[in-house]
Amino acid sequence: MNRATLALLAIVAFAAAAPSARAEIRIKDITTVKGARGNELFGIGMVIGLNNTGGTDLATQQVAIDMLRKLDVTTAIARQSLLDNVFKSPNIALVGVTAELPPFAHKGSKLDVVVSVIGGGASLEGGTLIRTPLAGSDGQVYAVTQGQLSIGGARTRGANNGQLNHPTVARVPGGAFVEKEVLGEIQHNGIVQLLLRGPDYSTSSQISQAINRNFPTCATAMDQAMVRVRVPTGFTSRVTEFIAEIGLLTVAPDTPARIVINERTGTVSVGENVRVSPTTIYHANMVINPNLTSVSPQTSRSSPAPLPNPPSLRSPPDPDESLTVPIPPSPDDEPQNRNRQAKFYTVGELVRVLNALGATPKDLISIFQSLEKLGALHAELVIM
Repeated sequence: MNRATLALLAIVAFAAAAPSARAEIRIKDITTVKGARGNELFGIGMVIGLNNTGGTDLATQQVAIDMLRKLDVTTAIARQSLLDNVFKSPNIALVGVTAELPPFAHKGSKLDVVVSVIGGGASLEGGTLIRTPLAGSDGQVYAVTQGQLSIGGARTRGANNGQLNHPTVARVPGGAFVEKEVLGEIQHNGIVQLLLRGPDYSTSSQISQAINRNFPTCATAMDQAMVRVRVPTGFTSRVTEFIAEIGLLTVAPDTPARIVINERTGTVSVGENVRVSPTTIYHANMVINPNLTSVSPQTSRSSPAPLPNPPSLRSPPDPDESLTVPIPPSPDDEPQNRNRQAKFYTVGELVRVLNALGATPKDLISIFQSLEKLGALHAELVIM
């Protein structure tokens, strides 16, 4: 098993076997204040100064011509080019420009912008974005951007002369200036509403209780995604200060039993509350019985006989070539409370056995999917 596989299995086991005691998290880190939201801005612009890596397609040409007309270019050559509707230059590119206007941004504030090629063009390296207005969904201009592009990343030397980034996407750090403010409303009639980033009834209730311990009868958990907070009389004119104080209060947020699988990268993330019913698993050259004892033909040593072979499955490992790996105890196991005949096992226990057998990320994904179909996996399985 290669190092990447070992590292991934170790990460999955660590996540699954994490201690049951949940960490205290600040309320400000798991909620947002309703009304304090950003707005997406967009514009169409032109990048100049490219080194023969721009586009000569019709769309890029037409935008360049329109730009020259707006600039009142009056030279004879330029006028002829405009009349002929021809302006072929490999040093320009038609781009889309995006930015996020954060809540309470004031005039003169700077924004980062992302520039992406729309028309032809192989690379934006070395280019300069010329003045581009950025509008919101209402069509009004809220910012204006211009500046030198940065594509970042690095080149790799070799036969393919590869590149570790996308040269058709670039950034202009701090390249946009806010021209119009959008001031949000964080309170309405003395009420502040906290929106949970990860909706959960238990977490919502804990937030309400934590606030009420410090500001009695002010907070009410409306549902799994929102906590309604009444601004106390002493903070009527200091709402920002009040929000800052409740944001520093801590709670232990609960998390749902969930396994998230990214099949493209082989990444498996397991929540601490995931449980598995005792189930016999036959996969490739591995067998795991309900007592979480694993049998594999990978190593020759003396061991107990393998599990019986169901007719519909492959032949079990040869007894003389089998390996029995008992489940290591979980770090947080308490002997006086531990019952090996319990109805459920943690995914951490299962992963430790699979790790000992040399399972790959692909094996983990297949096993979790099978357990979910069987009904033995008591968690939500999310496949990305």
